[in-house]
Amino acid sequence: MALSHTHFFSNVLGRGVGCEVILPEKSSKLIGMETTENDKIPVLWLLHGASDDETIWQRRTSIERYAAPLGLAVVMPAVEVSGYANQAHGGRFYDYVAHELPAVMRSFFGFSAAREDNFICGLSMGGAGALKIGLANPEQYAAIGCLSAGIFNRRLPEDTRHIDPAKDRRAYVNFDGRDLIGSEEDLIGNAKRIVAEGLPVPRIYHSCGSSDFLLDSAHFTRDFFGGFEGNPFGYVYEEDPGAHTWEYWDDHIQRFLEFIRK
Repeated sequence: MALSHTHFFSNVLGRGVGCEVILPEKSSKLIGMETTENDKIPVLWLLHGASDDETIWQRRTSIERYAAPLGLAVVMPAVEVSGYANQAHGGRFYDYVAHELPAVMRSFFGFSAAREDNFICGLSMGGAGALKIGLANPEQYAAIGCLSAGIFNRRLPEDTRHIDPAKDRRAYVNFDGRDLIGSEEDLIGNAKRIVAEGLPVPRIYHSCGSSDFLLDSAHFTRDFFGGFEGNPFGYVYEEDPGAHTWEYWDDHIQRFLEFIRK
């Protein structure tokens, strides 16, 4: 595998940005790691959490080793504490990750643009970001992975029956009064739209530790997707012993990679 520290100018953000990229490399002499290659290069868009940056997945997990036998490229962008959102008083991080970044990376590295070759996953803020980006752009991704997060990436009240999904999204990012109904921030509406309009349906893998402080948000999300007749998203929820920790994410990113192989 090759590692590229990629720096380029983002027209969307209006400044230079950094992105870590793991590239598949076929080798018969590499000690201790199986590798493979594909005619088309599939890609995992792997998103970080609120306290982290583009280097964190490599520093805290063995993601390169896990991706190697799949011939899978891994792209890890930096988005600050943005919620992967188009902020009212900040960067357009949703537009950057959902649209500009894939186009730039494909121009640099020749990655496959085919839906079946693209997967998006993240932890905590990045898990909610992966759900948001994947559900708003179902034609781009074959599968979504959400680790230690949910539709609402924060603690929820005990009684969630009266949550207004569009208004509740405002609690995390300042949208300055923008109507979120029908936007990328309307995760519940976008999921329903995918099913109602017969759009391509990404499969969803969702996992949260039983001691995670975002467990209530994970349960809300589990119950929402469980309400679709026939499980059109191929939704899988796993709740295992663990908390909001890298031990949990190192284990469950491997579970997600197993999920996309099925």
